[in-house]
Amino acid sequence: MTTLQQVLGGLEPSDEANVWRGTIPDNWLQGRTAYGGLSAAVALHCALQSQDDLPPLRSAQVSFIGPLSGPITVSVHLLRRGKNAAFVQADVASEAGLGLRCTFVFMRAIESAVDHRATETPDFACPAPGDRTFNGNPNVAFSQNFEFLDQRDATALRPAEWLRWTRLVERDGLDPMVELIAIGDCLPPAALRLLGRNVPLSSMTWMLNVLGPAPTTRDGWWLLRANADYARAGSSSQQMGIWNADGEMVAEQMQSVALFG
Repeated sequence: MTTLQQVLGGLEPSDEANVWRGTIPDNWLQGRTAYGGLSAAVALHCALQSQDDLPPLRSAQVSFIGPLSGPITVSVHLLRRGKNAAFVQADVASEAGLGLRCTFVFMRAIESAVDHRATETPDFACPAPGDRTFNGNPNVAFSQNFEFLDQRDATALRPAEWLRWTRLVERDGLDPMVELIAIGDCLPPAALRLLGRNVPLSSMTWMLNVLGPAPTTRDGWWLLRANADYARAGSSSQQMGIWNADGEMVAEQMQSVALFG
C-alpha cells in the first residue's frame, strides 16, 4: 500500500518552473477519481515547495473539477504576495484534464484588539487504546489508509450529521498542514444519512479555514464533524469542523456535494 508520504515523495519537479509530475496510486482512489483529501494534500505540498518562507496556512478553497487518476501534473502559481499574506493557486491535472484547483491563503499573525473564540466541542471522547476502531469500507480504496471510530447512534446527533474520529495509518514525516488537509475531507457526505444507503455522489467545492497557526493533536487523532443543513434537487450543503484530541477546534469547513439519487 502506497502511503501519503510516498505519494508526495514521488512528485518530481519538471523542467518548467513550479510544475511537478507524479502518480495517483490505486489505493488512494475513491471510485474513478482520487480521494479529495489526497488531491488537496498534493496541491498544498507543491504550493509549500513553490515559495520560500510562506506564513502559516489560513484558508484553502478547493474546486473538484474533474476526475484524477494515474499520472498527474501539478502547476503552482503565485497570485499575490503582500506584507502579511500570500495567495497561491495550485492546479492538479491528469489525462482527463484539469481535476482540481486550489487557492491557498497563507497569512502571518498580526496584532489585533480582537480575541474571540466561540466554538463548542462535540461530546465524543478521543479513542482510548482499547477502543475498537476500523479501517473504512473495504470497497472504498482510499479509506484503508485511515483508522476510524464512529459515533452513529447517539441521540444528540442530528438526522444528517456524521461524527467520527480519524487518523492516518501512516503519518510519519508529514507536514502538519498537509496531514490536516488530507484528513479534512474524510467523512462521507452527511446527506447520505438521510438516504440510509449509498448513491453516486461528487464533491463540488470545499472550503477550509484554519483556526490557529499550527494545529497539533495526540496520537494522530482528529475529530471530524459534518452536518448537512440543505439537501434538495441533488445538491447538498454541509457545515464541517475538525477538533484535536484535547477538544480544541482547529478548522471550520463548508462543502457542496452533488447527490445522484
